[in-house]
Amino acid sequence: MTTPPGNPPPYGQPPQYGRQPPQYGQQPSNPYPPPPPYPPPPYPPPGAGYPPPPAQPYSQQPPGYFAPPPKSNSKKIALIVLGVIAGLFVLVIVGGVVLYLAVGQGTVTATDVEMGDCLSEIPSGTRVLEVQTVGCDESHAGEVFAVLQMPEGDFPGQSAIDAYADKCSPELASFSPSALTDDSIQLFVLYPTAETWDQGDRAVTCVATLNPPRTGSIKG
Repeated sequence: MTTPPGNPPPYGQPPQYGRQPPQYGQQPSNPYPPPPPYPPPPYPPPGAGYPPPPAQPYSQQPPGYFAPPPKSNSKKIALIVLGVIAGLFVLVIVGGVVLYLAVGQGTVTATDVEMGDCLSEIPSGTRVLEVQTVGCDESHAGEVFAVLQMPEGDFPGQSAIDAYADKCSPELASFSPSALTDDSIQLFVLYPTAETWDQGDRAVTCVATLNPPRTGSIKG
């Protein structure tokens, strides 16, 4: 039996719209195709690490960098020169002090000695310009016990000087009475010459010589 056009299908037959639903037990078909696979990432496999950056030569400077100027050695050389000069200066001073202590200590002009000075040795020769003085508590060979000043005027001559030198014996008796009976004590006299007289020397210096040398003053 045919169904007239425009009439609904007979009872018991549902209308057919579009596609037929899949039968039970069948998976519906996916109307959307799967996306195409993406290309693999460009990363190295795990554990391989990242590749090192390209090495650059040491001589290559980064852009905008200027190498520092070479250090000048002029300051270092100047310090060395100053150090050498200072060392020489100290050496000269030390050498002068050592020389003074070794040679010049106690050196006194003969015309400048005073009563109570002790001499480390009795000078030799007829013309004495300098003497060596030491403390009387040290071993010494002479002791000044009187300095007699001659009067001003022209040079009086040797005989007048000798007469003045004769005054040393009474002066020794006054300075040390026991010295007159001590054979180890003798007299030594320093007196002006015509040359030193013109330079202002008027001193007749009386010295007691001690043989052998002794420590301590003979005064008393």
